[in-house]
Amino acid sequence: MNTLSQPVLNALISGAAVSSAGPTGWIRITGNDRVRWLNGMVTNSVQALAPGEGAYAFLLNAQGRIQGDGVLWADAEEILLQTSAEQVSSLIEMLDRFIIMDEVELEDASAQMHGVRLAGAQAASILQSLGIAAPDAANRWNKVNWMSHEVRVESMYAPLVPRVDLWVSSAQVAQELVNTLLSNGAAQASNTDLETLRVLEGTPIFGTDIRDRDLPQETGQMRALHFNKGCYLGQEIVERIRSRGNVHRTFHTFELNGAIPESGTSLEADGKSIGELTSFARVNGRMIALGFIRREVLDRNLPITYPGGTAQPIESPVRFATS
Repeated sequence: MNTLSQPVLNALISGAAVSSAGPTGWIRITGNDRVRWLNGMVTNSVQALAPGEGAYAFLLNAQGRIQGDGVLWADAEEILLQTSAEQVSSLIEMLDRFIIMDEVELEDASAQMHGVRLAGAQAASILQSLGIAAPDAANRWNKVNWMSHEVRVESMYAPLVPRVDLWVSSAQVAQELVNTLLSNGAAQASNTDLETLRVLEGTPIFGTDIRDRDLPQETGQMRALHFNKGCYLGQEIVERIRSRGNVHRTFHTFELNGAIPESGTSLEADGKSIGELTSFARVNGRMIALGFIRREVLDRNLPITYPGGTAQPIESPVRFATS
């Protein structure tokens, strides 16, 4: 189970903490038809994106099941899809099947991108002290020059504390940037620390929380959906759910009391399986989990158990005070 230390928690709440961005995948999409074609492949509006803007989106199959996810970043001559490293090959294979007569090219650009992640209340001000201006809204990006190096600066979706991802062309420059941020007041964090932060935010990730059997509205990530963008793969199912007005299961945050479970552990109420747990973190002695649950169980406020303990639904993001 991921555990967030008190010093890093304090830094995130009242300062900032820095780590490497971890294994991240990038797909470069170019060609004159890229906007129209990609708009028909993902759940969010590509055609609405101006250069410097981004949007989170799902990729679905014809049955409306999620096959992958990522953030789409628009530029004048290309679109970059930022996703997990594990998804790159499968997404390129999936997308390539739908390039018929379109002028579109796909490229794995992961090796060209080396990332630094800065999170916390003072992230923007620490960057400003280095002469790096971060966009002032989520899902925006820009490029700046730092120490003669080009830095791609992305303000990310972050419901708990601000987060900025910085991308450079080499691992050496990325490490130099980390060292400079540390010397200017940022605390050292690990990828495990930021994974814990993700759990506190209540943000699901594909492959851990989101599986290829899940429907978009079940994840609660309505930020990934655009209902006026035109047709796309899997849209019929998404619209059918929208017109019905509900889904039977939903993604939620829980506080656990009991044994440490494994991912996939069943949730139970009234002697029946009503969901499962997918991600876990421990902060200040509290065990926080993410998972899916039947909506009627939440509506009826039934006691929820799992093998070895109890699960209490709580609101997200989960907030902690400094000490």
